[in-house]
Amino acid sequence: MKFISWNVNGLRAVLTKGFTEFFNGLDADFFCLQETKIVEGQCDPELPGYFKYYNYAEKKGYSGTAIFAKTEPMSVAYGIGIEEHDREGRVITLEYPGFYLVTVYTPNAKEDLSRLEYRCVWEDAFREYLLSLKAKKEVVVCGDMNVAKEEIDLKNPKSNRGHAGFTDEERGKMNELLDAGFIDTFRFFYPDLTGAYSWWSYRFRARENNAGWRIDYFLVSEGLKDRLVSAAIHPEITGSDHCPVEVEISD
Repeated sequence: MKFISWNVNGLRAVLTKGFTEFFNGLDADFFCLQETKIVEGQCDPELPGYFKYYNYAEKKGYSGTAIFAKTEPMSVAYGIGIEEHDREGRVITLEYPGFYLVTVYTPNAKEDLSRLEYRCVWEDAFREYLLSLKAKKEVVVCGDMNVAKEEIDLKNPKSNRGHAGFTDEERGKMNELLDAGFIDTFRFFYPDLTGAYSWWSYRFRARENNAGWRIDYFLVSEGLKDRLVSAAIHPEITGSDHCPVEVEISD
C-alpha cells in the first residue's frame, strides 16, 4: 500500500500547477492533503477510481484537509470529537479492517508564538484521540505537523531555536506522541540523513538553496513496524511551499 501526504497550500492553486500529473504519476493507494483552503462545492477535482473525502474549515480560504482513497473505507470521521478543535477542518480519519488512516494539519504556533499555548492543548487532545484509535487497531497518521523534531530536521537549527515549529514545547509534544507508541517512518529508514526537507520558505530563495525544514510526517503505530517497506520525500514535485512525503506498507 502506497500512501502520499502533501500540504498543497491551496487545492485550487495547485490544480493549475500540475497537480493532476503529479497525482497520476505517484499512483498512490491513499493521497492525503492538508491546507486545501476550500469550502464545500468550491473545488472537487476529477480523480477517476478514487473515493474523495473533505473536511472544511468554518473560516473561508483557511486550513482544510482531504483524503483520496482507492478503497472505500468502513467508516469516515471528521475532526477528533471536540468542538473547539474541530472548527478548522484539520483531521480526517478513514477506518479499514486492519488500520485507521488519519490525516492532520497541525495548528501553527504563529510567528509571534501567540498560538503556542493553544497548539499545546491541541497536541494533547490529538494524541489522546490517536491513542483511542490505537487501542482498537493499528494507526497510520500523516500530515503537516508543523514541527521539526530534531536539529537534523532543519537547515539552520541554531538560528531557529525557539521559533515557531522549533520551540522546545512543540518538539516535546512530538516526542510525547512518539513515546506513546508511534514511529517516525522517514527516520526509521534514514536515521542520520541530512538535507531532507519537506517545506521551504518562499523568501530568500530557500528552496533553491535547500534551506528547508522537515515538518511533514508519516507516523505509524509500532504494530506496523515489520510491515514498513520504504519512505520517501519528493522535493522534485513543486506547486506548493511543501513537497509530498510517502510511505509504503505491505498488505
